[in-house]
Amino acid sequence: MFAIINVIAPIFALMALGYAAVRYKLYPQEGVKALIAFVNNFATPCLLFHSIVTGDFRSAFNPAIVGSYYIGALCCFIIGIVLGLKLFRNAAADAVSAGFSATFTNTVLVGIPIIQRAYGVESMPVVLSIIGIHGAVLMTTGMMTMEMVRRDGKPLGPAVLGALRRIASNPLIWGISAGMICVFLGISFNEPVDAFLTMMSQAVVPAALFGIGGALNEYRLSESWLQSLVVATLKLMVHPAIAYVLMVMVFHVDLSIARYGILLSAMPSGINSYVFATYYNRGVSVAANTVLIATVASALTVSFWLFVLGS
Repeated sequence: MFAIINVIAPIFALMALGYAAVRYKLYPQEGVKALIAFVNNFATPCLLFHSIVTGDFRSAFNPAIVGSYYIGALCCFIIGIVLGLKLFRNAAADAVSAGFSATFTNTVLVGIPIIQRAYGVESMPVVLSIIGIHGAVLMTTGMMTMEMVRRDGKPLGPAVLGALRRIASNPLIWGISAGMICVFLGISFNEPVDAFLTMMSQAVVPAALFGIGGALNEYRLSESWLQSLVVATLKLMVHPAIAYVLMVMVFHVDLSIARYGILLSAMPSGINSYVFATYYNRGVSVAANTVLIATVASALTVSFWLFVLGS
């Protein structure tokens, strides 16, 4: 138990510092978005690129791990939609937004720092094999589903093209793609370039955690808290449970490797679930509350999964 506390305490202390700094006006609220933009658009692409170029990415790609992760994610997406429709009486588009909050993981701002802290840099090739298609698979699925329920007989083609353009413009995809190209071509880098990439990579963890802590000041619990709690439970407990069963019990992946993917699936809902809701103006309250509840509750649920998986 002390080992688990040792892993998560610095992570959530950095989040708490970010929250308190913004809450008590020691850091400007408007600076949070800029900090997160730096992490998402510059530091993390460098981290992804550097990790792929220097790691054994190709041998780390395990279809049993990657497939199990996304089967679990899509199951939570469907469950979130069904519960929204049947239990909470949402309109179809609002239910899709809730389902998206149950499936889209905060892989970068929370996932990478926690998994690196728990299992070291050797976990990154497996984690990156999942992150590499995360936005492409889930954002496309979410946007296509939303367009299907909103299009009123209009052609689906423009919606698909819009989703693909949104994915192609993501700097995270650029970092991953560039890294794969370099690996395929056998390109390596000398000391100044490697040092630059290393320094940028090291900026991800403190900046990301401080930024997500500061961003939590924007969210407030509202009348949708019960549905948000259910959606957060899907993300924090159901998704990793499905991933665990599939990876370990069905595909018999060694737990010492499978735990990287399982722990990634246990991360809270990503800010992009809120962006998705605001983009369509559907289920915004549920998405915002889910991000808040899931991020705060993950301090306990991540500890649980670290205990189950071995820290």
